[in-house]
Amino acid sequence: MTRFGKSLCAVAMLAAVSSFTLPAQAGLFDDDEARRAILDIRARIDSVRRDADIKLDTKADKNSLLDVASQNEQLRQEVAKLRGQLEVLTNEVANTQQRQKDFYVDLDTRLRKLEPQKMTVDGKETSVEPAEQKTYEAALALFKAGDYKTSGAAFTDFMRRYPQSGFAPSAQYFLGTTYYAQRDYRNAITAQQVVVKNYPENPKAADALLNIASCYAELKDRPAAKKSLETLVAQYPSSPAAQTAKERLATMR
Repeated sequence: MTRFGKSLCAVAMLAAVSSFTLPAQAGLFDDDEARRAILDIRARIDSVRRDADIKLDTKADKNSLLDVASQNEQLRQEVAKLRGQLEVLTNEVANTQQRQKDFYVDLDTRLRKLEPQKMTVDGKETSVEPAEQKTYEAALALFKAGDYKTSGAAFTDFMRRYPQSGFAPSAQYFLGTTYYAQRDYRNAITAQQVVVKNYPENPKAADALLNIASCYAELKDRPAAKKSLETLVAQYPSSPAAQTAKERLATMR
């Protein structure tokens, strides 16, 4: 073979093999099986390259350009095949990584939905569990729909399950209101007294006193009704309920 012929073949092989070499990104592949396959393919490419060098050196002593060209073509086909396998595996690893990323993002989102959330209830910041909020809102929805009996049972269940909840004062207040709506004034008074006693700093305490006064009025207990209104005005003078209490007291004199 002439020096020009040998150089031409060598340049052709070097260009073919070099074009298929990928950057060293093994660190990106988390899939062990795919990584081993990729490393095996790269090893085979290196082997093909060594075989090409040996065969070119051997043929240098022989004057058979056609035979060398045929073997070079076979080598190029082998490298092309290996390159295709490498691209398939690389694509599969990339897809696997994306699926894993999507999975963990979805898992993180779901876990966050189960975690307690900070929110403001009756002017006070508190931590509320998703199930806790859902249970309270379901009971409140029944109340707003006018289903007072079922709503009362739902608020009772809520207080049993979440006695320390930030929604507890409101739940207890609405429980008393469900009794009032059903004209069960004795139980309404008892329920609202719990609000006044256990949550005196909550805005619902003033409303609870007003509701107690209304219950006593319905029971024709004028002195108790008046006392409840006076207590409301004295303890919560700036509340909207206190203004209503003052108006009622004016009519009782």
